[in-house]
Amino acid sequence: MDLKRELVKKLQQDILLWQGFKPAVANATERIGLGQIELAFPGGVFPKRAIHEFITILPEHSAASDGFIAGLLASLMEEGAACVWVSTSRRLFPAALPAFNVRPERIIFMDVKTEKEALWITEEALKCEGLAAVVAELNNLSLIESRRLQLAVEESGVTGFILRKDPGKAVSSLATARWQIRPLPSENEEGLPGLGFPRWQVELLKVRNGNPGSWVMEWSGDCFTEVIPQLQDARWSEQPGLQIG
Repeated sequence: MDLKRELVKKLQQDILLWQGFKPAVANATERIGLGQIELAFPGGVFPKRAIHEFITILPEHSAASDGFIAGLLASLMEEGAACVWVSTSRRLFPAALPAFNVRPERIIFMDVKTEKEALWITEEALKCEGLAAVVAELNNLSLIESRRLQLAVEESGVTGFILRKDPGKAVSSLATARWQIRPLPSENEEGLPGLGFPRWQVELLKVRNGNPGSWVMEWSGDCFTEVIPQLQDARWSEQPGLQIG
């Protein structure tokens, strides 16, 4: 029985590795800077060799997802690798990327006319081992197409981010994780007037072999910071007439 349990445990570990998860390690360099969110993944490690799907319903959700992904790219690209960003109607403003510690010249923007072209470029880019990540804005993605993308990242080790811009028509995909990022009002230090750091409601809707959850996160200039909900609600409640949502 002990041998059988060991074989089952080894098989489970191998499956997790194939799906982009790494076993728990104490090495801080394996972290991507998401704090408590990383504990939602198997082994407490953000899966890099995987497809991450971002569901966007409103234009502001797309903008919030772009900002959140840019923060992730800051960590993924810190060793010098480039990223490919594929879109048929790009809204991302490259000059905003340095605010997330990402150099725009290291992003290869592929602006194409059709979804078919976007999907083909995405799959081919995900096969390139020298890239840190590939971001693709896609309206439709079939189960078979998502499987091809997942197979590509399992071979190359590249991280894939898919922004689904039409979730009403979306079918089930084989994405390792499904996210939804919504913008929240920023807050300046000590309640002073003006814009604060970007802040989001981060929902991990699905994660394979992990624990979905919801967090309030902020990009504090050079890293992600979790905003404690109790303190956040208390500060907002002190301002009469201010409604959130």
